[in-house]
Amino acid sequence: MRFFLTIVLLCCGFNGFSQTVTQKIDRAFSSLENDPQLKYSSSSLTVMNANTAEILFSRNGDTGLAPASTLKTISAASAFHLLGSNFKWETTLGYSGAISAAGVLNGDLILTGSGDPTLGSWRYETTKPDLLIKKWADAVHKSGIKRVSGRIIADDQLFGTQTLPPGWIWQDIGNYYGAGPNSLSWQENQAELIFIAGAKAGDPTTFKMDDSEIFEVKIVNEVLTGSAGSGDQVYAFSSPYSNVIYLRGTYGIDLKKKIAISVPDPALQLGHLLQKSLEKSGVTFGKMVKTSRQLEIENMAYQKAGNVISVHTSPDLSQVIYWFNQKSINLYGEHLLKTMALKKELKVNTENGTDLIKEFWKNKLGIDENALNIVDGSGLSPGNRITTKAMAMILQSAKKELWFKEYFDSFPVYNNMKMKSGSINGVIAYTGYQTSASGTPLVFSIIINNYSGSGSLVRQKMFRVLDNLK
Repeated sequence: MRFFLTIVLLCCGFNGFSQTVTQKIDRAFSSLENDPQLKYSSSSLTVMNANTAEILFSRNGDTGLAPASTLKTISAASAFHLLGSNFKWETTLGYSGAISAAGVLNGDLILTGSGDPTLGSWRYETTKPDLLIKKWADAVHKSGIKRVSGRIIADDQLFGTQTLPPGWIWQDIGNYYGAGPNSLSWQENQAELIFIAGAKAGDPTTFKMDDSEIFEVKIVNEVLTGSAGSGDQVYAFSSPYSNVIYLRGTYGIDLKKKIAISVPDPALQLGHLLQKSLEKSGVTFGKMVKTSRQLEIENMAYQKAGNVISVHTSPDLSQVIYWFNQKSINLYGEHLLKTMALKKELKVNTENGTDLIKEFWKNKLGIDENALNIVDGSGLSPGNRITTKAMAMILQSAKKELWFKEYFDSFPVYNNMKMKSGSINGVIAYTGYQTSASGTPLVFSIIINNYSGSGSLVRQKMFRVLDNLK
C-alpha cells in the first residue's frame, strides 16, 4: 500500500510539473508572438522531456522554418551516426616517377586530399600550418629529392568542382564564413587582412596581408573609411577559383580588427606554400604548381602518386564536431555532408549528403523528409526549412548514444543554457538542452523568421521565454 501511494505521489508531482511548465511557457511564448517585432514573423517552439521524449509544449512545431546555424546540430548528430566518433581523414604526400641517384625526381610531387576540413587549421595542435608544411618538406628531404623535374600537384578532385551548396548568396561566399568545401582544404579556406583606415570618413583605406599572399589572385580594394562606431561593414566578393577578389563597404575609422575572407582556390594556395618552403630549402622545380582540376581543364594527364612518403591524419570526428558547433564553422558542415556521401559510396555532392541525412532520420525516428527540407549542412542557405519538433526529436534521441557526451560538450553556452544559436538575415534560432529547477532534463528548439527591428532585442525576448525552462 505504501509503495502504491509513493507511485501515485510521484506521478502527481510529475503531472503537476508538466502542467506548470506548460502554462509558464504558453504565457511567455504567447507574449513573444504578440510582440510588435514579431508582427510579420513566423515562430515556433517545441519543448520535450529529454528522457521520455514526451512533448511538454509545441507551438507551430510542424511548421518548416529557416533554422540558420541550428541546423549544425542535425548535421553533427548525423555525422556521429554515419561516420563514427573516431572517424579521421587522411592526407597523403607522394610522388610519381622515380628518383635518380643525383636526387632528381623524374615525375611530380602529389599532395592528395580526402576531404579533411582541419588541414592547416590553427585550432588543433597537430594541424597548424607551419607544422604541416615542415612535416611535408622534411619528408621530401628524407626521400633524397633535390630537384623535381615536374611540379607539385594539389590533388583536389575527390569532392568535384562544385564547391558551393545551392542557395548560398553572393554577399556571403567571398567572406570567411562563406568558404566552400574542397577535398584539399587549407587553413579553413580563409585568409586575414589588416586594414588601415583613412584620415577621415569617406577616405580610401589600405590593407596588408596578415600572413602570406593569396597566390595567383588580385585583390581590388574599394573599401572606404567609415565613421567612428560604424564598425566592420567590409564584404569580399569572389567566386570559387576566381583570380580577382573585390573588397567593398566601409571600415570604421576607430576599428582595430582583422578582416577574414575566403580563398578562391585553397588547394592551389597550399601547393604554392609547399613549393615556396621547399625552394627556400634548396629544392628546385621544373614546372609551376597545378591542381588536378586545372590539369583536367587543360587536358593534361598525370600519373597518380605511386610512392607515398607522408601521411597526415586529422583529429577525430568528436574534436571536429566540438569546434563545428562551438564556433559555428560553416565549412565543416559542408565537408561532413560530402564525407558522409563518400562513406556511403554515393556520388560526392551536397545533394546526396542532404538526401542521406533525411533518409537516415526517416528510418531511425520516423521523421517525415519534408520536416527536414535541408539544402546544405551548415544552415547558411536561407532556403533550408526545418520544424522545431523534428529538431527536438533528433536532440532527444542523441541522449541514448555512446557519443552523447562529446555531442553535448560541443554546444556553446548562451543565457546560461547549453544551446546552439543560429542567425541569418531575419532569422534567429536556438536549440539545446536544459535541466529544470525540479531536475527534469529538457530539449528545446525555438525559431523566429522575419522579425523586424533589432536582433539583439529579439534575442533577449527569446531568452525570457527560455528562462521558464530553468
